[in-house]
Amino acid sequence: MAKREKVVLAYSGGLDTSVAIQWLADKYHMDVITLCVNIGGVTDVEGIRKKALKLGAVKSFAVDAKEEFIKDYVFPAIKADALYEGQYPLATALGRPLMAKWLVETAHKEGATTVAHGSTGKGNDQVRFDVSVFALGPELKIVAPAREWGMTREGTIDYAQKHKIPVPVKKDKPYSIDENPWGRAIECGVLEDPWCEPPEDIYAWTKSPSDAPAKPEYIELGFEKGLPVSLNGKRMDGLTLIDKLNVIAGRNGIGRIDHIESRLVGIKSREVYEAPAAQVILKAHLALEYMTMTRHQLRFKELVAREYSDLVYNGLWFSAHREDLDAYINSSQRFVTGSIRAKLSRGNCIIVGRKSPYSLYSYKLATYDKEDVFDQSDAVGFIRLWGLPLKIQAQEQTAKTAKAKLAKSKRSIT
Repeated sequence: MAKREKVVLAYSGGLDTSVAIQWLADKYHMDVITLCVNIGGVTDVEGIRKKALKLGAVKSFAVDAKEEFIKDYVFPAIKADALYEGQYPLATALGRPLMAKWLVETAHKEGATTVAHGSTGKGNDQVRFDVSVFALGPELKIVAPAREWGMTREGTIDYAQKHKIPVPVKKDKPYSIDENPWGRAIECGVLEDPWCEPPEDIYAWTKSPSDAPAKPEYIELGFEKGLPVSLNGKRMDGLTLIDKLNVIAGRNGIGRIDHIESRLVGIKSREVYEAPAAQVILKAHLALEYMTMTRHQLRFKELVAREYSDLVYNGLWFSAHREDLDAYINSSQRFVTGSIRAKLSRGNCIIVGRKSPYSLYSYKLATYDKEDVFDQSDAVGFIRLWGLPLKIQAQEQTAKTAKAKLAKSKRSIT
């Protein structure tokens, strides 16, 4: 009897990956090994591991990768000011390459020929998983059941019920949810109608701004070389800081994002996110950059941030291009050290204080009071030189063109 091939399935315990265990065994006649990579959104890792075994997996592994996720993926994104289309802090997009990395490592360790994931055929995650596997384990085959089986979400729920597969969704609440400390993504159901306001019951991390406390809450974030290292004067590791800030910002109604997003596969999709800590940290980080970087640095950094965000969103984490951008970004952050004070109030995060030992802001140069040391007489010569190209152009081109037009109009009149 021929030995069955092994496939390592990225397993979350959700609808698609739970159904995929039996589907892979039936269709491909493979031994299914599941891998739960916990980057922070899993509460019962052992329960998920045991569930996979009950559903037919021959082996089931779980990896605690929360600290690795923050240190190696979220922190670089903070330094980069990474926000896709200016709104999405890339929580899911940052997690997928890490999961793919562990998939490949587990496949190599277990002698598997194939890896599998639960992404659909019209989402972005399929690209992030597949391209990451291409980079790290090009010899491996890739199977994505949800883009092969042709079932609707309701059909997948029916399949699960028919085969007595317990899943955490129902037809009246068919939401697809992915979460980690950097953000929570909610899709499907009524959210697919962009005219429909998201129902309150989809939110888990944030209060409605109208229900948030009326009294503002102030926080202070400390940064060292572009990374958050303290909250309200207390130094803490990145994961702890983000977790605590998710609670603080969330109770003040901060972090809700309702976005029409341009997917890599060419379609628009309505995406709803909760990202309380991400919104506050990214805004505070940018405010500190404005205090410690020149306008030329800031202008170029804005271009780099957009390129970096697109790169992460498009699944190119394991690329030389990302490594090259990281080299510039890390250099740009060497003086981004200091503290930012923010006021959190009913859905709004307002920066109200900034200080840094490397601040480019000089009170004596900026003030109009008696301590002013700015020599205003320097402005006259500066303005002459600054405006000289415009003056010459006006004399040699604009004025001569105007005279020629006037002469032509006079000839036409006569």
